Order: sequence, then structure tokens, then C-alpha cells
Amino acid sequence: MTPQKSRLLPVLAALSWVIASQIAQAQSSSGLPYEPAFKPSLHKGPPAGAANEVLVLGTPHLSGMKGVIEQGMLSPLLKRLAQWRPTGIAIERLSGLQCDSLRRQPGRYADTVATYCFDVAPAASAIGLDVPAANVEVERQLAAWPAAPTPAQRRRLAVLLMAAGEPASAWVQWLRLPSAERRAGDGMNAEALSQLERWAGPPSEITWIAAALAAELGLERLYAVDDHSADTPDAADPAERKAQGEAIQKAWNNEATRTRMAQDKALQAGLKEPGGLLRLYRAYNAPEAPTLVYASDFGATLVEPSPQAYGREYLGYWETRNLRMVANMREVLGQHRGMRMLSIVGASHKGYYEAYLQQMHDVNLVDPMSVLKD
Repeated sequence: MTPQKSRLLPVLAALSWVIASQIAQAQSSSGLPYEPAFKPSLHKGPPAGAANEVLVLGTPHLSGMKGVIEQGMLSPLLKRLAQWRPTGIAIERLSGLQCDSLRRQPGRYADTVATYCFDVAPAASAIGLDVPAANVEVERQLAAWPAAPTPAQRRRLAVLLMAAGEPASAWVQWLRLPSAERRAGDGMNAEALSQLERWAGPPSEITWIAAALAAELGLERLYAVDDHSADTPDAADPAERKAQGEAIQKAWNNEATRTRMAQDKALQAGLKEPGGLLRLYRAYNAPEAPTLVYASDFGATLVEPSPQAYGREYLGYWETRNLRMVANMREVLGQHRGMRMLSIVGASHKGYYEAYLQQMHDVNLVDPMSVLKD
């Protein structure tokens, strides 16, 4: 840098500050919403080294499609995702550490724990570690994990992951075992093994896509990034619960919702055709899909007119949850610089994931349509 340019830098910085201040003042005096001059998305990095890349895959919840789909129907999708070669996979599931925290506040989170958290008791009893201690041991083992672990090491790590509240990662370890080695032993007793197999039995994007792909690619774990810390108990007054439900349902009764339902009906009708499930994933991840989701759901509740502003309460919860989920992903990326992260999440989250991730200096989004194409 020349001396002349060096002397100009403070002047230019001061001038930029003056211009930004004048713009903000003009917006304020005109009654327009304040628009900050600093936009993180315009300052992308890194200048050196591999970038953090994130592919957000919006998905239906496969648990609601039991009896309609078979695991083999996912092969075309898995093939394309494997060709992109993610080095980390994030899933819509609560971490064991968050569940451990929620269990300590039953007055607020009892229903959340019952609905979303894994019962760690069988594995904890088998190895004698609580959730925090099991998480510490998991991280210790993974930090020194050999290139060719023995089946005994994988069985031990699987039960540790269960005790840590991470059954999805335990299932990855189980899939990486030869079939003959998927048995009790090395801390994995019969009760814990039976629990893991029951947990992994029903259709799920976590087991059928994320864990299957991780095992195929030689990954050792999944990253649980869901967040339910914004959950609150239902209103105690039955009349208020009824009013809340009616207000939200009324907001959802709109033309965009009817369009979504018609599209889903057509996609579901063609699921068993060749490539039918892949067509569904392309539709769920098309550029225009998040805008339709917003119009039918969250945008509709934003303008819901009840005096109690029930829709805004619902929207506040939704935005908070997505912000915390994205923060969990950003934490993983900060710890594993240069990761190619595949983030698999319910399609209603997709637009928010991408919008929030796009603001991050060290996150580059990948167009899912470029991966899902023929």
C-alpha cells in the first residue's frame, strides 16, 4: 500500500460513516424503517483456505409417510448427495446436552422432553456415565479415533453415544459395523441394543438419509442442531388454548395453503413412479418453495388479527427456534473450518436456514438444485 493510499484510509472511513449516518437520519425523519448500513452478507470469506459450504436439504418428515415409501426409493437422492461428498451432516434433532438441560426444568419442558428427547437410562446404566460425562468421553474418543477401529471400539462408542443422548450418531456407528458384529458386547448390553434398534426402526430422514449417507461416506457421527429451548407450556386456561388454536388455524386457511396442499397431493400420487421421490425433493427445494411456505404459514400468522396477537407469538417462537438452530450449525462450522455441511431439515425451516446462514461471513450456501439435477 502506498503512503498516499494509507493516508486516505481514515478519510474514507470517516466519509463512509458520515454518509451512513445521513442515510439513517433521512430514513428516520421520513418515517421509513431503519436500515443498517452494515450488511454481513457483503463481507464473505475466508481469504485463504477451504470455505465452509452448506447445502440445506428441505425434506418431508418421512415418519409421516410410513407405508407409502420404502427405503430403496431414496437411492437416487442418496446417490446425488453422496456425489457432493459432504464432510459433515446436520440433522433436525435435539442434542443430548440440550435434553439434559431441559430435563432440569420440568415445569416448562416436560412435554418437550417426552416428545423429542431420547431415554438415556439403559445406556447410562450399562456404562455408568451421565449425559455430560458421556459427551466428554465421546469427544475424547473421537479426537483420538483410529483410521481402522475394531468392532469392539465401534460397539463401545455406540453405547457411549446413546448415553450422551445421541442415538443418531450411535446408529451411524452401528451401520459401519459388519453385519456379524452388530451384537451386544463391549458395554452395549441387550437392553440398550434393543432400544437402539427400536429407535431406528420407523422411517425417518435421520436414519434413512443422514445416517445411511454418513455410513456410506465413512463419517463417524451426525450433528444434532435442533433447538426447543423456546418452547413454553400450553396455556392453562382451556378457553385460551381453544382461542389460540382457532386463531392459528384461521390464519392457515388461505390460498397459499391450498396451493401447497394441491402440489403435495400431486407429488404424493407419483411417489412410486421411477424418480417420484426425487421429484418431491426437487419441488421442496426449488427456489420458490420457501416463499410459498411463508405465505401459507408464517406470513399468514404475522398478520393474524386476534387482539391477543396469537399469530405473532407463534411467529416469535418460530424465528427464535430457527435462529438457535442456525447458531448450532455455525458453531460446528467454526470448530471444523472448511466443512462441506449437508443440513437436512423439515422443509418449513429451509427458507429461514438459508436466509440466516447467508448473513454469516464464513458460510457459503450451495444451490441444492445443482446437486439434485439429473
